[in-house]
Amino acid sequence: MNQTAHSSAPPPAKQMLSEQVYAHLRDAIMRGDHPPGAPLKPQDLAKEQGVSLAVVREALVRVVGEGLADRLPNRGFAVPSFSDRRWQEIAEARRTVEPVVLCMSIERGDIDWEARVRAAHHRLVRTPAFAPEESEYYTGAWAEAHRAFHRTLLEGCGNRALLETFDRLWTQSELARRWSAHRNPDRDGAKEHRRLEEAVLARDADTAAAVLVQHLTLTAAALTGDSGQAT
Repeated sequence: MNQTAHSSAPPPAKQMLSEQVYAHLRDAIMRGDHPPGAPLKPQDLAKEQGVSLAVVREALVRVVGEGLADRLPNRGFAVPSFSDRRWQEIAEARRTVEPVVLCMSIERGDIDWEARVRAAHHRLVRTPAFAPEESEYYTGAWAEAHRAFHRTLLEGCGNRALLETFDRLWTQSELARRWSAHRNPDRDGAKEHRRLEEAVLARDADTAAAVLVQHLTLTAAALTGDSGQAT
């Protein structure tokens, strides 16, 4: 039985190659090399990377699973459109869940949590958001600092299931955040994050929740062609 299991596993070299192609494709989509709605043709990607179609299709299936691409019936693969309804649904889910978890975090969080919130915000402020040589969207370092700040705000709740829900929704909305920032470059995200930190550290749950709802609403609104004002 052990021999059968061993023989059915993909060779390590193939696994490594598949991982490399997946990482390259994911980063290319995140950087904007493949714009919203662009087709992702397996034959072209295989030729570009010098790999087999099977390896490329495996990578495409993975990015589809992360919400970074769509599998279209009889039409192959494509990057989602910025106007896709999914981004509004994810934003609605986040507006429903995260303010509640934030209020729980403010109620339950201790002094150590407050210190982590302050540190996460400081890191976010001190991390450059854009580097033209890296991407037309924000940098990978800023994206991670941004994620860490928002997650730290919620960690005071002490509920692992709720934090796992945040993690899933955050991953699913990463493209939406990048596109939104690109479509609304005049938005003062730094001010929004500062207001959020201040309300949280003041233990003002009502204000913190309201600021977070507006913050999430503005991100989604930029993908609808609206003026960018919260409603």
